[in-house]
Amino acid sequence: MSLLTDSFLRPYKTKQPNWGFNGLGYIVFKRTYSRPIYDESGVQIRTEAWWETIKRCIDGAQAIGAEYTKEEAEKLFDLVFNLKCNFSGRALWQLGTETVRKFGGNSLLNCWYVSITKPEDFCFVFENLMLGGGVGFSVKREHVHEFPRVKNGVNIHLKDTKDADFIVPDSREGWVSLLRKLLRSFFADGTSFTYSTVLVRGYGEPIKGFGGTASGPKILVEGIQNICAILKARENKKLRSIDALDICNIIGSIVVAGNIRRSAELAIGDSDDVQFLRAKRWDLGTIPSWRGLSNNSIYADEYSDVIHEFWDGYEGNGEPYGLINIKNAQKFGRLGDKVRDNCQGMNPCGEQALADYECCNLAEIYLNNIENEAELLSAAKLLYKVQKAICSLRYIHKETEEIVHKNFRIGMGVTGICQCSEEKIGWLNEAYPRLREFDIEWSKKRGWPVSVKLTTVKPSGTLSLLAGSTPGVHPSYSQYYIRRIQMSVDDALVDVCRKHGYHIEGVLKLDGSIDHKTIVVEFPCEASEGTILSKQLSAVQLMEKVKQLQTVWSDSSVSVTVYYHPDEMPEIKKWLKANYDDGVKSMSFLRHKEHGFKQAPYEEITKERYDDMRKKVKPFIKEENIHGNLLEISECAGGTCPIK
Repeated sequence: MSLLTDSFLRPYKTKQPNWGFNGLGYIVFKRTYSRPIYDESGVQIRTEAWWETIKRCIDGAQAIGAEYTKEEAEKLFDLVFNLKCNFSGRALWQLGTETVRKFGGNSLLNCWYVSITKPEDFCFVFENLMLGGGVGFSVKREHVHEFPRVKNGVNIHLKDTKDADFIVPDSREGWVSLLRKLLRSFFADGTSFTYSTVLVRGYGEPIKGFGGTASGPKILVEGIQNICAILKARENKKLRSIDALDICNIIGSIVVAGNIRRSAELAIGDSDDVQFLRAKRWDLGTIPSWRGLSNNSIYADEYSDVIHEFWDGYEGNGEPYGLINIKNAQKFGRLGDKVRDNCQGMNPCGEQALADYECCNLAEIYLNNIENEAELLSAAKLLYKVQKAICSLRYIHKETEEIVHKNFRIGMGVTGICQCSEEKIGWLNEAYPRLREFDIEWSKKRGWPVSVKLTTVKPSGTLSLLAGSTPGVHPSYSQYYIRRIQMSVDDALVDVCRKHGYHIEGVLKLDGSIDHKTIVVEFPCEASEGTILSKQLSAVQLMEKVKQLQTVWSDSSVSVTVYYHPDEMPEIKKWLKANYDDGVKSMSFLRHKEHGFKQAPYEEITKERYDDMRKKVKPFIKEENIHGNLLEISECAGGTCPIK
């Protein structure tokens, strides 16, 4: 029975919160988190209203063990409704659904890490990407070298008949089984085989549970062929880190829904691995397009580990690589707070250091909308309860379940930081020890371990858009800007956007051609008064703000993409040399302009152009039945963050 009564809910049913960015937040909610509602015959009649989504989530949290009182449930409802805080995007979509009962914690979490040391690790990447998540993975030479030599003479062919050696089941498990069988052939028994995709549903058919539409068998077949080509080129030899990277990227290219990628990958390699460092040097002209599926970073425990080749991508010749300092993540909570953490790598956006096979467990506080310290702590404690309950659930992989139940790692995130005064940011420093005390108290009561880490700052793409918050630690891109969102061409929202006057165009691919199956929609946005703008914050000043958040709040990491101008590079290097060894856990970079992305998530525009675009569009707020396929809203450099 729900703790939220009809009499409590009645006033909320006729209200709307202050949706962000001229109603774009409302569109993001309806398209990304509002679940369909069906009539008795199974026909979809509408999608959830905001109050219904929150009720489902709180009821769902209670069902998995959050143990709210009636007063707590009502308080949390009001905080979420008024966009003071929120569940993770994945939890907002999945809490209270049958999928949670089927998949356990995997359905509510969407970021993972694995060191690629054995063939099964590729299957782990595939399976979690198929669940709509993102995976950080290591291709360090010491990890990849553990693979056996590639067998000679293996041939795997498509035979789309019912008498093929392996009939691919039409399921997530079926696709992963095909990959597992392929890897067993190349690394274990050397057996050739044929396979058939006659059971795989066709392009555009609906996917129940996680939502979206099917991509059809073609992308799977192409991916299997590409993986086979990578492995056959290494017959009788060991895999190289670049080969492992390519296989993971090809797996990412397979994982699509309605031609919209719903996965994220972060590849982490050795600081002196030149092949890895050149993997995204697009200027060389021989780079396969699938390498655009991951953000890449290097492991560097000291700034002296960074070699000259690392900086080549910063000159416009390719994509800038990020920096991962696992040593600091292992020995520090907040900077200055010593801990012992068994983390080995990072999630795709770099806000959570994770152990092998471990996953993120996030929530969000809209700091810009928080009114006082008491409200901040209340929001943190109430969200904390559902995060801890998620940790206690079962998981698909026993390795994941073991490490999650050992660490009970969570990440209580804050966003809208660049819309806040220094006084308000100071509240975080006061709230952290009180949240840590509450963790000790609540964990003892429930018989759970205390959490190895509690807090974070994530990039916060879609969730920040709901509330009109600047994303995580980042400033507003500019006072006036275009925010681009990708959709499938057959998405019902494309026509809605077109009718409302929004600019629509096909996606420009890396080779210059146009992907007509994927549509980009442009939304004009304006930063609220008092917001720190990107041009008001140099690259080094943003890095200082990251260090500040790493000191007062985040005991895990702070996800950041530092936008920079070429003339800032000397100061960036100087700051890193002085601060990196003891003050950085993760950091990534992207040119503010001339970054090579023709349809970047953000584009600065003049007030005149903003006003002109606003005149041409109508608000969405009365479009109550917006629904369709999966939506991608990218926050990280290169556009690789998961949407939920």
